[in-house]
Amino acid sequence: MTPNTQTSSGLSNSKPAPVDRVKQLAAILLSERGEASGAQVARELHHVLRALDADDRHSFQRYLATEFQPDKAALRAAAERYLADTTAEAAAALAEAADPPRQELLRRMNMAPGGTGALIAMRSELTAHLHDEPELKLLDADLKHLFASWFNRGFIELRRLDWQTPAAVLEKLIAYEAVHEIKGWDDLRRRLAPDRRCFAFFHPALPGEPLIFVEVALVQGLATAMPPLLARETDEEAARAQAARADTAIFYSISNCQDGLRGVAFGNLLIKQVVDELKAEFPQLKRFSTLSPVPGFRRWLGQRLANGGDPDAALLPELERDGWWNDPAQSEKLRAPLLRLCARYLTRKPSIRIDPVARFHLGNGARLERINWLGNNAPRGIQESFGIMVNYLYDRDTINDNHEAFVRDGAVVRSPEVDALLQS
Repeated sequence: MTPNTQTSSGLSNSKPAPVDRVKQLAAILLSERGEASGAQVARELHHVLRALDADDRHSFQRYLATEFQPDKAALRAAAERYLADTTAEAAAALAEAADPPRQELLRRMNMAPGGTGALIAMRSELTAHLHDEPELKLLDADLKHLFASWFNRGFIELRRLDWQTPAAVLEKLIAYEAVHEIKGWDDLRRRLAPDRRCFAFFHPALPGEPLIFVEVALVQGLATAMPPLLARETDEEAARAQAARADTAIFYSISNCQDGLRGVAFGNLLIKQVVDELKAEFPQLKRFSTLSPVPGFRRWLGQRLANGGDPDAALLPELERDGWWNDPAQSEKLRAPLLRLCARYLTRKPSIRIDPVARFHLGNGARLERINWLGNNAPRGIQESFGIMVNYLYDRDTINDNHEAFVRDGAVVRSPEVDALLQS
């Protein structure tokens, strides 16, 4: 590129194809010129990138993944120096040489207004291609690494959401709810009633966009089924009285809102901070528990029972009968064996692909407290787990020990009630 083809900002006056232009801008952004006028170049890069169709955006993502690799000669030299002299300085030099220029490019892309959201959207788009194009995993890993830094606890803010929250944010709760569908504004109003709480994490780079949110019911005793938690309470004074009497907080839905932030851990921090908020507002609360789905149970059991030699294989025809959960006699016949099998499913070693919801809560230090029969007979609940739901109990005195036992030994800390199911 000759000097007389440059604009005052160092950008070309030529008119390459949009996908070539965005690649050109990426190279300029990483150059010394880009360092000097980074925000301007980054802004134009995102402007061009937004205008690309899906195929051209994918082409640019492949370009990011395959170009901008560490300098091989410099990396080799740094590795040899470290092997010869394993000092902290040599290790730091090796780490710097191994850091791909792509990460610095992504940091500079983040300088543009809306850059963070655009990079999150890019990572979300990558998901569909990672299996067939493993080279894209490099870009995915770099984005995840950067997001883990940009979205650490020092930058995110916990907010309580209520009926006074701007409608644009509340609409996103309806859209992002991933566990129990919010069926319009009346349903949402119930979930924000005085005996309910909803908290979300926000980041200043994404104003008005929740990162993750949790819905909480203030009740007496452990809740074992969803219908009472979702039932509409029209008397606000009665709801306030219920909150004042409550001795238990039930976390009944946790929804991640940004697919591009998958793998960036918010949930553990969210639960612990919400427990502190609730304890400060309601000192009488004694228990903090979830009422959780078991999304992998039906699939696991179907695979197990498909083997005709399994002693429980005779259950399969009964379970495939439509509507059995509405037949009290048939339901009672299946109750004991399904609860026993679900207990076995949830207490297997984590190395045997433990249920994802169980892994999350057990990994955060919760105890497997109770397995509830027909806790959710909505279509999704039946489809995932034959309606079974689980209470994971967060006891602040034992959280750390439970976490260590699970991570170190794969031990699933559980209540005597669950032990009894295992022995039935």
